[in-house]
Amino acid sequence: MHPAPLRRPRGRVAAAVVVALLVALSGCSFSRPDGTAPSQAAGFTFVAPGGQTRILYDPPESRGTVTGLSGENLLEPGTTIGLDDFPGQVVVLNVWGAWCGPCREEMPGLQQIHEQMQPEGVTLLGIDVRDSADAARDFMVDRGITYPSIYDNPGRSLLALSGFPRSTVPSTIVLDRQHRVAAVFLTAVRVSELLPVVQRVAAEEPAPNGGGGT
Repeated sequence: MHPAPLRRPRGRVAAAVVVALLVALSGCSFSRPDGTAPSQAAGFTFVAPGGQTRILYDPPESRGTVTGLSGENLLEPGTTIGLDDFPGQVVVLNVWGAWCGPCREEMPGLQQIHEQMQPEGVTLLGIDVRDSADAARDFMVDRGITYPSIYDNPGRSLLALSGFPRSTVPSTIVLDRQHRVAAVFLTAVRVSELLPVVQRVAAEEPAPNGGGGT
């Protein structure tokens, strides 16, 4: 007689399968920013929207986080500015250039949103691309634009927005208080379009210390 094959208890086998699936899923769901350990939130990766120019990312739990976005401060040469300077704030990123007609048209509206929403813990942060620093600074001063901008002629800071098309100027990205991407506008945007989105995202969580900006 041949010995009967060993049979593992079904409960243990099922438990092992569940654990293996959870491990596999966790490996696919989270980015590894330092190459060694999974982060606590999924990193943002831009996916071509199939012709859409306005994209909303909801619910908040589905949003990808942006980290490491920084560059030279346009208005304060020799210093660096980036997302880490605005912890707990809603940050509205705007990719622009002084050479860009639609950028010039939308910036007064962005300044209006910055001033209106700053007490709610919201800031605008520009990313100036394909520009000369002097021309960009003169542009901001002449038009009374007071919110900060990263000076990034080649657009390298946008690599933090994995897959984002650096050639799309202007474009606007709304980050929630955890710096997760809540909305993307791949075109010039009006106050009437952008402000309600910013207000909704700002209302999702209370601003730390009662609001206010850096």
